[in-house]
Amino acid sequence: MTSPSATTARNAVAAAFALNGLCFATLVSRVPDLRESLDLTNGGLGLLLLSVAVGSMAGMPASGFLIERWGAGAVVRLGARMVLLGLVLAGVFATAGSELGAAVGLLCYGFGTGTWDVGMNVEGAAVEQMLGRSIMPRFHAGWSFGTFTGAGIGAVAAALDVPLSAHYVVLGAAAVAAAHVASRGFPSTPLEASQDETQSGASAWLEPRTLAIGLMVLSFTLAEGAANDWLALSLVDGYDARHWVGVLGFALFVAAMTSGRLGGPIVLDRFGRSSTMLVSAFAASAGVLIVVYSGVAALVVFGIVLWGLGAALGFPVGMSAAADDPQRAAHRVAVVSTIGYGAFLAGPPLLGFVGDHVGTLDSLLVIAVAMLPAAVLVTAVRRPPTRSTPLVGWRQAWAQPSSWGRGTGWLATNVRSGRPRTGCRPADATRRRRRHSSRRPGSPRS
Repeated sequence: MTSPSATTARNAVAAAFALNGLCFATLVSRVPDLRESLDLTNGGLGLLLLSVAVGSMAGMPASGFLIERWGAGAVVRLGARMVLLGLVLAGVFATAGSELGAAVGLLCYGFGTGTWDVGMNVEGAAVEQMLGRSIMPRFHAGWSFGTFTGAGIGAVAAALDVPLSAHYVVLGAAAVAAAHVASRGFPSTPLEASQDETQSGASAWLEPRTLAIGLMVLSFTLAEGAANDWLALSLVDGYDARHWVGVLGFALFVAAMTSGRLGGPIVLDRFGRSSTMLVSAFAASAGVLIVVYSGVAALVVFGIVLWGLGAALGFPVGMSAAADDPQRAAHRVAVVSTIGYGAFLAGPPLLGFVGDHVGTLDSLLVIAVAMLPAAVLVTAVRRPPTRSTPLVGWRQAWAQPSSWGRGTGWLATNVRSGRPRTGCRPADATRRRRRHSSRRPGSPRS
């Protein structure tokens, strides 16, 4: 089987991201109908939707092992089937009034979207390496465009009173079928893993760099998730704004974040990951502080835009950094995704608890505080040093840390006599050899 071209692989991964977002918006856009069908309170609905988070947190760690064995394309197809199964079960059982059945469906959906998410991010990193430039943020912008489309279709379906089960089944089946087709264009193939590599899933949880990337992503995901859950409500409660103004503020945040992901690759390639993420952390923190403390409508708008731009690149850059080594990309992306998505699980109750004590608007200050450790951890996403040309001769020895100071190589052996010699760099030894060979026979040593 020949490897697809970079353009084909890029389009396939972009389609997978957009279709995943479409399925997510299909589920979320009919949540009010889900609540009405099951006659749930807000608290009961929250517990029901927790099934999605639990399923995702179970699927993401397992996806690393599945990708290593079967390849990311097969895992994305498996995740898509689970998403379709979850939508069908949730729609049918909600219509029938079964809370337990709907919860099982949402659990299947969560598992499916979690494995799908890791698989497409692994493939996105592979496409980045094929192209030799940053593109992951644009894949995540494609996910946002998918959610816009799904939300629009959901709004029309709700306005036309399309049955919940019919909406979930028809649109879910169409999206999953398209995802199956798109996954055939993925660049990666299953790895023939050695025994050491099969143990890399557990060891990835012990790697300091991987954990640091995960914690950085956790902070940025909290900034993104808090806006999804609390921004509109904070504007209504904190500024006595009308409901539509709060929704408009959230739409502005999403537009700013999507714009940041579309333009992010240019900034990343120009200034590097660490510098870009450091500025992003400060931008998100500054945006939140402006929203909370400014009290002026124009400044609040500016703060929301700044917040959205600052939160835009955290998750996609974390995925790219976790996949820098293709041999262990699946496990590391799974670890970082699992840690990052913990913000979606813990963030809403955390901000809700703080909001009960200090107010909804002031609870957003948790995000500004979370950006401080993110700013410290951005050094973990630096690209590993690479060389465009192979190293030969003394350059190979000089590039190998094992030859610095002891062992074999230029640092350990005198060029002429072979006697042990420390502190002798290759350039120094070469100059001595040239100086020795340039003397005439019988000339005095200088």
